[in-house]
Parts: sequence; structure tokens; C-alpha cells
Amino acid sequence: MSGQESDDSVIRRDRFSGGPARGFLSSLEADERIFAADLAVDRAHVVMLAECEIVTAEVAGDVLRALDAIEVDGHGALPAGEDVHEAIETAVIEETGPDGGKMHTARSRNDEVAACIRYRLREDVLEALEATVTLREALTEVAETELETTMPGYTHLQPAQPITVGHWAASYEQAVRRDTERLLEAYARINVSPLGGAAFAGTTFDIDRERTAELLGFDGILENSMDASSSRDFLLETVQALSTLATTLSGIAEDLIIFANRGFVDLADDYSSTSSIMPQKKNPDTLELVRAVAGDAAGGVQGLTTTLKGLPRAYNRDLQRATPHAWSTVDAVSEATRVTAGAVGTATWNRDLLATEAGAGFSTATGVADLLAANGVPFRTAHEIVAEAAANGADLEAIVAAAEAVLETPLEDVVDLAAVEAALDPEASVAERDSVGGPAPDAVAAQLGAAETALEAHREAIADRTAALEAAHTALREAVMAYV
Repeated sequence: MSGQESDDSVIRRDRFSGGPARGFLSSLEADERIFAADLAVDRAHVVMLAECEIVTAEVAGDVLRALDAIEVDGHGALPAGEDVHEAIETAVIEETGPDGGKMHTARSRNDEVAACIRYRLREDVLEALEATVTLREALTEVAETELETTMPGYTHLQPAQPITVGHWAASYEQAVRRDTERLLEAYARINVSPLGGAAFAGTTFDIDRERTAELLGFDGILENSMDASSSRDFLLETVQALSTLATTLSGIAEDLIIFANRGFVDLADDYSSTSSIMPQKKNPDTLELVRAVAGDAAGGVQGLTTTLKGLPRAYNRDLQRATPHAWSTVDAVSEATRVTAGAVGTATWNRDLLATEAGAGFSTATGVADLLAANGVPFRTAHEIVAEAAANGADLEAIVAAAEAVLETPLEDVVDLAAVEAALDPEASVAERDSVGGPAPDAVAAQLGAAETALEAHREAIADRTAALEAAHTALREAVMAYV
């Protein structure tokens, strides 16, 4: 029997200790991500077993000391095993003798791995949340700085109406704010403990599930033992929220790529690259990669959904293939969020060119139509007048001629021509659009006030959750020290 088979036999004995599918079954290498989580879950479970007098204090001490040694040695020193959970248990038994196997009393790998995934994922989600806040801070700063910087606004990538850079940035801040909220909601459903559900049918031992939840910093328990061990909807919800965030990032990236192409914005060198052959080139490569991450995240949603679809209750080994979709998605999207924040925060806006281009394509046409409507002309008629003018010069003279043709009366009898001329000015047009949420500087300033309020609330929420995890870590360490 090989050494590898001998390691496995500590847990499984001889019957299932080897075979040609062994490598296919193993997740040990990939499980390095949850190595620390597994040690924490093991410690909490052992402390609870001792407190409930299911194992003796002496056995608990031996196991907990072994876990400390395993942590020091690291994941790479673990014996061979089907997964990290089995490998750690094997290492404990090799260190302490057969009584080390008592650490697995009243639990299964099913509830154990579910707890480990939640333990690690919540940390990753907090990092993603921090990244969204950083991005929102960058967008808010741009909006404040460029509150009065006029620029062309587009629909169908055609000049549509003048807006401001501040209005553009504020629009994305609100979108990323919703992404923050979705991740906070997902966090709440991640941070509940499945530990104690055992394989899926609970246990005959008088365990204290609330105690292990407390020691691990979970907000409560998943009560139904079958649901606790087998459900992965929290993974899917998280990946879906991350995919939505990635879609938002893709929009920001696309806009900045287009704006850079038109000379509206200059991206910092740290977020650009040059050609290997064309030395004059400055390419928005980082943002192109950000744009592509939306595809990676959408693939994560699809892969995870397909893996989970149609699985019968309770545990199935398919779930081993589910978790990597979450890890790869949260890593990619968190990094893309941080990069986007950096690109936004260090970009330089070409105010002169933006002001010149703000009126391109007769973008003030809607403002002129609104002015006519405000002076008694039915909006649809006003639309007809301005459309006629757009085809014949798109200036005051063309508007006057079109109005006389449609209304059969001089335009000055309807509206002051000076007001029409002012409506043709992009800056004045923006200033007039002061409805709630509009691009006028005062309207955007009001949006930014709400943005700052929301940012502060979300910073506090993230800090509270981070502090709660740190407090739980300290409490677990203190509980372990009572036995070691």
C-alpha cells in the first residue's frame, strides 16, 4: 500500500482508500482557499463538544493543540486526502492518536464544508463591498469636481442632449450603490451557520448549534438540517449580485473607452498601455479587461446555475464543482472594481473640448422644443418645428423659418427670440434642466448629498460586519485557550 493510501486509510480504512478515480475525486489543492476556514470551524466544533460534555476537556485540548500545529505548518504540509477536511482530520489523528477522531463527532463533512464556504465567502464579499465603496467615492469626487463641466450626452451613441460630467458620474454612483446594497443583502444570507446539520438528518448528540454559530461570528443558524447541509442558493445569489456589478463596471469602462477615443478624457498612464510596434499609441487596456470581466461573471452565473439545477435533496458531490464558480467570480469582479475606481479617480477631463462638443448634433433641440411647449405650443407641434429646423441649419434662423411655416405666425409672437437663442446654448440648456435627478448643477449637487449619506451608511455597515468577525475570531481564540 502506498503512503498516500495509508494516509487515506486513517479515515476511510482500506475499501475506499484508492482507485483510478482518486485524483478526479480530490479537491485538496483547490481547498487551500478554505484551509483557515476549516481550522476555525474545527475549533468551534471541538470547543462546543467539550462545553456540552460530549468529549472530555483533555481530548479537546489535544485536538485543539494539533490544529494549532497544523495551522503553523500550513496547507502544503497536509497529508494526502480527498479534501482539506479529511486531510486535516487525518493529520489530527496522526498527531493525537485515535481519540483525535472524536473531533468529527456529531457532524458530517456536508455541514462542515458548507460552514467553511460561508465562513470564507463572507470575507470575500466584504472585500468586494469595500471595492464598491472605493469606486463610489471616486465617482462622487469626479461628480463634485466636474459639476459644471458640460459634455455631450448620448442615446444610441448619437449626440442627444447636453449634460455634465458630474451628471454622468453621479449616474454610475447610483448604479454602483445598488450593487453595494445587493451584496449587503447577499451577505446577510451567507452569514448563517449550517454547522450541526450533519449529513442532512441532524444528529443524536445534544449539541449546541447556536454556540458554534456564535464562535464563528455567524448571525444565526439555518434551522432545517437538510437545507443547512445541501443548499447553495447563497452562492448563486452572491454570484448573481457580482455579475450585476460586473455589468455596471462594463458600462463605465465602455463609456471611458469611447470618451478617451474622442479626446474627452485622458486616462492615467497607470491604467493604459502602448503598442508593441506603434509608439504613439495609448490604449485603455485595463478598462478593456474590466469590460471583459462581465463575461467571466456571467459565465460564473451560468456555470453555477447549471451545476445546481435539478439536484435532488440532500447532498450530492456535484456541489464540489459549484464553489469554484463563486471563488473565480468574486476574485475577478473585486479586482475589476478596484481597477475601475483607480481609472476613474486618476482620469483627466478635457473641459474645453467637452464644452465645444456639448452642442454637437443640435443636442439642444429638445430644450428648444420644451421652450416652445412652455409658451403654449403643443409639444408634438414644437417637435415638428424643431425637427424641420434640424434639417435646415439647426440654428436660430432655421427655427424661425420652421416655426413660421408650421404655425403660420412669426415666432416672436409666441416666444422671446432671446430665450430661443439662450436655449440653443448647451450650458444654459443644462442649467434649465433642474428637475429632480436632472443634470443642472444644483440638481446634481442634491444627488451627491444623497450619495454621501448612503456612502456613510454603507461604510458603517461594512465596518460593523468586519468588526463582528474580528470579535468572533477573538472570542474563538479565547475559548480555545481554555483547553490548550
